[in-house]
Amino acid sequence: MTGTGTTAERILAAAGALFAERGYRATSMQAIARRVDITKAALYYHFPSKDEILHRLTVPLLGELERALDEAGTHHDPEAVRWRAVEGFLDVSLRHRTTLLMLVRDMTLLARPPVAERFRAVVRLANDLVCGPDRSLERRVRAAQAVACLTDPVVLFHDAPPERVRALLLDGVRALLGEPSARRPRPRGSGGGRPLALTGEQVEQVRRLHASGACTAEQLAARFGVSRATVYRCLKT
Repeated sequence: MTGTGTTAERILAAAGALFAERGYRATSMQAIARRVDITKAALYYHFPSKDEILHRLTVPLLGELERALDEAGTHHDPEAVRWRAVEGFLDVSLRHRTTLLMLVRDMTLLARPPVAERFRAVVRLANDLVCGPDRSLERRVRAAQAVACLTDPVVLFHDAPPERVRALLLDGVRALLGEPSARRPRPRGSGGGRPLALTGEQVEQVRRLHASGACTAEQLAARFGVSRATVYRCLKT
């Protein structure tokens, strides 16, 4: 196998690809060594076991998820927290699609310590952040659905352009949580085109999201289906 990076990095890349293609248990250390074009002894020099390779592959995914959610939780506005958590969770998942594919291909890997404990804790935190202060059963169910849908499509459509998958997933989460969709048709103004105005509740959402730094004016315009001029008017009043 040709490739760039250190031998350890090439081993991890090859192992991750093989685990995703064949499954963790069906992939031998010899197969990994052949993929990297090194001897089995050289492979064991860098990684004493297949479990160690698995650990090294999953730690970056879990660590980045934890950091993204911790950052989301530093915001005071529930809407900012919710969308920072959603977007952070999704962006990390997209960066680590191969690792997620490996874990989904062999679900028993998610039951292995310490992966199991950290993964369950990450999902619980994501659910709490997306749910927000409204702890009703309906809201908690919707939050759990939203978090769950952030990973399956990433794996199922791992060959699709990540930016396209991201946009579609965020639109689906908005629909689940009852938020305005960037893609869903909205009532038009009298002259066609964008709606003429936002409701009072939407105006407050726009102000909170902009003040928290969660969205730019352009992003808010796309999210609520209005012009940037409308957004700027809301922010000035």
